[in-house]
Amino acid sequence: MSIIAERMGRILPSQTIAITQKARALKAEGRDIISLSAGEPDFDTPDFVKQAAIEAIARGETKYTDVAGTAPLRQAVAEWLNRDFDLDYRAEEICVSTGGKQVIYNVMTATLNAGDEVIIPAPAWVSYPDIVRLADGTPIVVSTLEEDGFRLTASQLKAAITPRTRWVVINSPCNPTGAAYSRDELKALADVLLEHPHIWVLTDDIYAKLVYDGRVSHTLVQVEPRLRDRTVTMNGVSKAYAMTGWRIGFSAAPVELTRQLIKLQGQSTSNPCSIAQAAALAAISGSQECIAEMVSVYQERRDLVVDQLSSVAGLECRRPEGAFYVFVSVKKLLGKRSAQGTDLVDDEAFVAALLEETGVAAVHGAAFLMPGYFRVSYATSTELLKEACARIRHFCEGIE
Repeated sequence: MSIIAERMGRILPSQTIAITQKARALKAEGRDIISLSAGEPDFDTPDFVKQAAIEAIARGETKYTDVAGTAPLRQAVAEWLNRDFDLDYRAEEICVSTGGKQVIYNVMTATLNAGDEVIIPAPAWVSYPDIVRLADGTPIVVSTLEEDGFRLTASQLKAAITPRTRWVVINSPCNPTGAAYSRDELKALADVLLEHPHIWVLTDDIYAKLVYDGRVSHTLVQVEPRLRDRTVTMNGVSKAYAMTGWRIGFSAAPVELTRQLIKLQGQSTSNPCSIAQAAALAAISGSQECIAEMVSVYQERRDLVVDQLSSVAGLECRRPEGAFYVFVSVKKLLGKRSAQGTDLVDDEAFVAALLEETGVAAVHGAAFLMPGYFRVSYATSTELLKEACARIRHFCEGIE
């Protein structure tokens, strides 16, 4: 008799993490590997943020904090959301967690009953459906269209709603496509949701600071305040402040739900790291110039990757509005064979061959619920991106 719980059979290991770990292992073996698989800024955490952590250690801030985070950080998060996103939340409506992933896990675990449905527009971040399954929910994947910019439309949302629909997930800018919803597009979705008061919305805004070409990020409650009482706004410091390893995310939600999230967190991880909280407080309260500097570099890298890969025969990709990913169509090359004789039967075979034959690690589209594509992250140095694009071009030119 197996000791493993039935729920573990519902999920797979994170495929982005698996590919990144494989790339690291190959590099440790001495292979010349360029990893474009990880969703992690290559920039270092800003010095003033690191200094705030050092000073917190020196002050002895190494004890347990409140489960939901320190009072100063929760207040600062509320002020940050108001300042930068025009959202009106109180400190008691904020729960600070060990990364944005825990926020999503807490929300789904605290609210889903067996059979409840969660609408997830695809392409989508790999962990959404598995988190829903772990919480006994049913992910309802709605495939968006490339001609719609990989954005969920009001008609698609309306068609996917059933009496069992509990949540809709909106990720803008999106991982893996970089697609960002405009105010009008969010308003169209909001109009549908207003007709269905039994549905809550999780807005994953973790990339909201990383938008290009002078765009401004919009989030659902900002566009339609009437949805505030059934929306969870999730954000964090990992992407915008290059703080992935610090593991700080936070939710903003009606106080009744926030209390339940705190109760759940109190019986799982308890508070996030006290030192990381001090660093996060400095990040969101201090100078924001570091974000503008990163955005400028990311935009240049985005244009480099899109221009290079779009000129490769057989590859097609849109110019993303935000985040730091390019989602590349490889449909025209599937069913063919690589120069070293690998049958490219699907996008997973394509990225496996790309890694083995050129040393470039990317993530296949099926991992994001959208076969026929692959995702590259341009959160790495410009020099490495140029070399990676050259290797991808050479690989594709050898396909027969």
